[in-house]
This record gives sequence, structure tokens and C-alpha cells, in this order.
Amino acid sequence: MKFATALLSAGLMAGTALADSFAWERLNKNDSVLVILDLQEGLFNLARDWDATLFRDNMIAHSALGTAFKDLPVVLTTSAETGPNGPLPQEILDLYPDAPLIKRQGEVDAWDNSDFRAAIKATNRKQIIIAGIVTDVCTAFLARSLRAEGYSVWANIEASGTTTKEIRDISNDQLLRAGVNVVSLFAIVCDLMRDWRHTPGALELLPWLDRYMPAYGMVARGHRAAIESGEVIPGENVLPK
Repeated sequence: MKFATALLSAGLMAGTALADSFAWERLNKNDSVLVILDLQEGLFNLARDWDATLFRDNMIAHSALGTAFKDLPVVLTTSAETGPNGPLPQEILDLYPDAPLIKRQGEVDAWDNSDFRAAIKATNRKQIIIAGIVTDVCTAFLARSLRAEGYSVWANIEASGTTTKEIRDISNDQLLRAGVNVVSLFAIVCDLMRDWRHTPGALELLPWLDRYMPAYGMVARGHRAAIESGEVIPGENVLPK
């Protein structure tokens, strides 16, 4: 077990070193596409590397990025949804009733589907934000295919799920080796926003974060409470400023 852990750690370090060899690129909200990749109700049961409630919330939050950045094109896709993989959750479908939904009947790699490729190319954008189930197949296959086609890819680590943490880690290592940006939801939001004074900025995103990333929503709530009704209590007044 220790040997396997050491090998995995060495692989992750090597993947990080390889990722550092790619030029750093920032997300541009005017050149990005949001892909909702096989976040299906049946496949959800394979996402065992995260707490089930947390993962459900994370995949809904990923899908809702297009509601915060309204000029972000959205492409949805499913894999064999009439079988055990199931449909996308209705909560996700309701977000984008007019967005292209590509229902693949057999292709494992979404890029192998001509309708999906056409939907991505029709956006005329080169930066792709993705998350899918499972990480080692749906996310990894598409991400590497997109990289081979010259796209830049941001993989939301929190909204991609698979069967074990070990498989998640080795899959993200493979993505890093391919030059994929493996990042958090908050990193995606902040890179798309760039500046809290922009639009969308604090006015639009703090309510969005309160709903979809409550850890930061509570930071904002706590600050508001301190300004509106807070007072320094004994002990706080001697803390370093």
C-alpha cells in the first residue's frame, strides 16, 4: 500500500512538472464554452470519490456557471441516456432549455460524435470548461481529444466524479500531462470574472456564490453582519491588526 501511494505521489509530481511546461493561459469569458458532460442520474451512482450530497451540489454548481456568465455558450451531452446511464437531472435541463443537448447513442468519447463536434465548433470559441462522470472516461477522454484539436481545457475537479479517489488522482495526473488545467469551481469563477468591480462582479456573483458555493457566501454574510451589527468583544481588541 505504501509502495502504491509512493508511486501515485511520484506520478502526480511528474504530472505537475509536465503541466508547468505548458504556457500559462487565463480563462476569457468571451472565448469560453461551458460543457455539461454526462452528469447523468444513473452515472451519478458511480461518483464515489466524493460525498454524494457534496458531489450533487458541485455538479449543479458547475452546470449553473452559465447563469452567472450569461454570454457563456453552453453545450450539454449525455451518453446512452435511455439505458442505465439515465438522463441529466431536471434541475440542469431547466437552466438551459434552449441550449444544444447532444444525446450520444454509442460514442464513449463525446468528441467522436459529429453533432457534439459541430456544437462546439459553432461557438467559435477555443477555451472549454468541462466536468463529467466518470472522470477517467468521460472527462479524460474528451479533454485529451480537445487538447489534440488545439483547444484549451479547464476541468472542474469538484464536479467530475469516479469510482475511487485513487482513480480520480491518476486520471487528473493524465489530464495534467496533456496540458489540461485541473481546477476548482472557485478558480473558474474568479478567472472568468477577473475583477470584483467588473460585470459580472461582486453585485452579481456574491448571490450566486451564496447559492452554489456557500463557504464564500458565508464569508460575505459574516462581513455584512459585522458591518451592520457587529461589535468588538473582549479579547478581540487585543488581537493583531
